[in-house]
Amino acid sequence: MRNISLLFKNFSRSVLLLAGLTALSFTVRAQADLAKGEALYKAKCTACHKLDVRMTGPALGPTMTSETDDKWLTKWIQNNQALIAAKDPKALKIYNEYNQAGMNVFTELSDGDVANIIGYVREEYKKMQAAPAAGAVGGNIAAVDSTPNNTMIFGLIGVIIIAFIIILVLNRVIGTLERVILKRKSMLPEEQAEFAAPETAPVDRLATIKKLAKNKKLVFFFVLAGTIAFASWGWVGMWNTNVHQGYQPVQPIKYSHELHAGVMKINCQYCHGGAYKSKNATIPSLNVCMNCHKVVKTESPEIHKIYDALGYDPGTQKYDTTKSRPIQWVRVHNLPDLAYFNHSQHVKVAGIECQQCHGPIQTMKEVYQYSPLTMKWCIQCHKRTETGFKGNAYYDNMIQVHDRLKRGEKVTAAALGGLECGKCHY
Repeated sequence: MRNISLLFKNFSRSVLLLAGLTALSFTVRAQADLAKGEALYKAKCTACHKLDVRMTGPALGPTMTSETDDKWLTKWIQNNQALIAAKDPKALKIYNEYNQAGMNVFTELSDGDVANIIGYVREEYKKMQAAPAAGAVGGNIAAVDSTPNNTMIFGLIGVIIIAFIIILVLNRVIGTLERVILKRKSMLPEEQAEFAAPETAPVDRLATIKKLAKNKKLVFFFVLAGTIAFASWGWVGMWNTNVHQGYQPVQPIKYSHELHAGVMKINCQYCHGGAYKSKNATIPSLNVCMNCHKVVKTESPEIHKIYDALGYDPGTQKYDTTKSRPIQWVRVHNLPDLAYFNHSQHVKVAGIECQQCHGPIQTMKEVYQYSPLTMKWCIQCHKRTETGFKGNAYYDNMIQVHDRLKRGEKVTAAALGGLECGKCHY
């Protein structure tokens, strides 16, 4: 038994050493220059370039792979205008190919920074070429963004950790068994007999429950409590019938209000322009999305759903209206037909913020119905909301009507807004 224990202890030390070396190798790898190159690439290059698709500028993957003169690439990235002014043939060719559109100058980047960017681009492009195709999106094949090597290594580390934990547990169990065996060997036979399991009579495990069931007062109490609980549950269920607070349907495109309204701080009415001037807040057209996403996050599968709906080809940057189709959005907030609600009356006239009804929309990754939208909820809001009547044309007219009534003049329903179409037709 001791030999087995010593064997496990030696093996656990080996596993601990292997895990430490593996963690150290990951730390060294995290500190590699490719990590710096990735950070610089995302900060400096992604606005105009992608690795495999042409955007405002050329696709960097094939460009930097085919161009082997790193010194020239460094000069071009740091100050392409100087190369163009010096009539460099390569620089002039690129300059003329892109309609003489000048590239940004990055004189703040050192030679080492540029080398890190070039190394990162080439390495990532090799991975993209080696990865299998994920499928066609908008007529183009999107490469699978997978890292099997990292998955395999992390899986190996997980196996090592689990094995190490099992070894520690087994080691403790073996130690405990050794102590018990030594203790029993040192006891006298009569002392060992004390540890023998005594003969016990069978126990009725339901005896307590049977005894409680005979207590009539206790049974009556449980029946009464169950009746009250069931009645309360039924009342709440009926009261909340057709109240969809918390309703969160799955939308055809994963649009994050947390990112756009929260992080980016885009005004709600940039997309929902109807809230200020119309009864309905309106769903924004896809052209509003394209104001940004013609160049931003073009590699995202969700953005490609917009391209497909518009018949837009990001490669040629042209639209084919024969391929366009509407996005089937799922409505979240819905009032019954008997209720009339006007967004502009609340947003423009009353100056109410969108969050007062829709909740903290700037924190929602997926939109859900925050408020109950019941009549009681609306009435409570109307009771506590003060009316800003100063400078309001409607209330100015009401004051004039009251003054006419005080003077004994004739006042018709038309003076009180009786000719407005919305009084009858809505």
